Amino acid sequence: MHLSLVAYGLLALAGFSAGLVDAIAGGGGIISLPALLAVGLPPHLALGTNKLQAGLGTSMAAANYARRGLLVRAEVPLAASCTAAGALAGAALVTQLPSLWLARVVPWLLLAIFVHVVRAPRFGEAERVARIEARPFSIASGLLLGSYDGFFGPGTGSFWTIAFVALRGFSLQRATAQTKAMNLTSNAVALAWFAVRGDVAWRLGLAVAAANVAGAFVGSSLAIERGARLIRAFFLLAVGATVMRLVWRTLVR
Repeated sequence: MHLSLVAYGLLALAGFSAGLVDAIAGGGGIISLPALLAVGLPPHLALGTNKLQAGLGTSMAAANYARRGLLVRAEVPLAASCTAAGALAGAALVTQLPSLWLARVVPWLLLAIFVHVVRAPRFGEAERVARIEARPFSIASGLLLGSYDGFFGPGTGSFWTIAFVALRGFSLQRATAQTKAMNLTSNAVALAWFAVRGDVAWRLGLAVAAANVAGAFVGSSLAIERGARLIRAFFLLAVGATVMRLVWRTLVR
């Protein structure tokens, strides 16, 4: 589709902002997806194109975290494999079952996370002893959250981050790094799904992705340098925005 230079400029700004926010705390889709819809893309094409630009931005963030030594590489393969399997199952299930009940339950779960983090000002500032070993955590969380992401999606990054901090004892920085690796897996599976169906505007998506990648580099670098306090602030912002978005969608329906 033909877009004006102004539209490309707005998409670039949205892509950069989404990449920056997503690299720090997740939730970048709240910025980028409405922008793609606003310039006239049909919903299915906007969703697929958003997965393309978000996936490339997440790749940059994950690589930056890994380069700084924050990614626990040994735990990635199993968790990523289970996440991919779960995402495929969730994507297949979404065509069979309505997701309205999730739209009603998830905001309450996210709100509980929001309240917990607000009440714990030192949440994720330091590493703690893990409550569950890496293997069972990777299998259970990968399958559960991967399925959720493939079936519904909103708040997946927040659920991953809280799980890594609460169950694996990671700091917020390390939990965010690990979350990006899991998000990358889910994005890749979803992108393949949309691509097979022809629902990706490749040229437009790659153009927006350049801005998203730049934002992801800046965001991940800020998170690494500023630490848990910055991540905590953005995390609360992302969770709060996701809750409001889900509540609004439920009320509109």
